[in-house]
Amino acid sequence: MIVRICGKVCQLNSNCLVIDVGGISYEVLVPATILARIEKSLPQDKTIELITYHYHQIEPSRSTPVLIGFLNELEKDFFEQFISVSGVGPRAAIKALNKPISVVAQAIYRGDIKFLTTLPGIGIQKAKNIVAKLQDKIARFGLLQDEIAKEETIGPDLEIEALQVLEQLQYNRQEAKEMLKKALERSPGLNSVEEILNEVYKQRRQNG
Repeated sequence: MIVRICGKVCQLNSNCLVIDVGGISYEVLVPATILARIEKSLPQDKTIELITYHYHQIEPSRSTPVLIGFLNELEKDFFEQFISVSGVGPRAAIKALNKPISVVAQAIYRGDIKFLTTLPGIGIQKAKNIVAKLQDKIARFGLLQDEIAKEETIGPDLEIEALQVLEQLQYNRQEAKEMLKKALERSPGLNSVEEILNEVYKQRRQNG
């Protein structure tokens, strides 16, 4: 299982990269929203490191290995959540994610069927399935800063874990601590990291 790839971009297409790793070239499919960020930030020497989702596409006469690339683990996590919805396979998900993951996650959280149907390949029924399956699971991805330009009680372990997630989402430590403090003051009965992050996200939406 290939979980990470590091090499030099030798070809950049509309939906994929070709990456040279020690003289062997790998095709890596990349959602459009992530590919746009890669194009904008690719260093002069064109070296890149991607987190990968690796699967085999099964066809009647062959099994083809497929690599899908992401800039960080959180993007990959969202992708895996997204393809857990019935009828949304890996290739359909690549095609659909033509807007920042944070924006898509916010739409799912709001139950915004109209917005979701603007994603390529997502019709009304599939949008409804996505909301039904993921609405309570993806609030933390709404905190991603990925747009171009831009016991049953809370204990220290849960706070630390929530803080680490926020730092992975590109928030600085002081800002993340303040966000957590406000969330826990407002809802002291939260009992999981997911619930804490949901509350953080709700507050940011209300304040934004």
